[in-house]
This record gives sequence, C-alpha cells and structure tokens, in this order.
Amino acid sequence: MNNNNKIIDYCLKKKGATKEYPFGPDAMVIKIAGKMFALIFEDKTDDYRLNLKCDPVIAENLREQHEAVRPGYHMNKKHWNTITLDGSLPVEDIFSMIDHSYDLVVKSLSKSVRESIIGTE
Repeated sequence: MNNNNKIIDYCLKKKGATKEYPFGPDAMVIKIAGKMFALIFEDKTDDYRLNLKCDPVIAENLREQHEAVRPGYHMNKKHWNTITLDGSLPVEDIFSMIDHSYDLVVKSLSKSVRESIIGTE
C-alpha cells in the first residue's frame, strides 16, 4: 500500500468519518458530522494534495518549515493548509496534521453531536 492510500485510510478510520465526492471524482472530501476535515485531490500529474484545517499560528509555522505545505488551495488560507504528498514529509507528520484537523473540527461540533460520535470523555 502506498503512502497516499495509507493517508486516505488513516482519515477514514477516524471515528465518524465519511467520504463524499461533491466536487467531482478527483476530489474526495472526508467529513465528520457533515463538516469537512480533509480534502484529498489528485491533479493531472498524479500528485496528490491534501487540504487540512489548522490553527493559524501552527499553519504559518508549518509553511515556513516545509516546502510541501502551502496556504489552502481554494480554501480559507488562514485556517487551511494544502500538503503536497510528494514524499518529502514523513507519513507520521502527515498523520499528526490529520489528527490536528480532525480535533479542530470535532471541537467545533455541539456537545451532543460530539458525544454521539466519539462518546463521552
């Protein structure tokens, strides 16, 4: 299994995660409770890109540290990053970014919705 498939599987194994294709067959949107936390798309060169929600301060730091991390493509550039999945970032780092995006979206859900998906903590 290549890293792109591992990344997709990792997103889909999150509690409550669902996938949709509202923007066509090349853009997979992964949501929790109807809210997007990841957008994975493949361009004409077979490069996969991953849009993830991110705290604005962390987003800036990641962009400064990694050439593969840029402001979110077609997204609010303050709150979203686009990661080019070109092998330059370790998959574990990408998993951490996915966790952060998922956690930010889960925290934005109402308590009742959050508890119905992930249970009480």
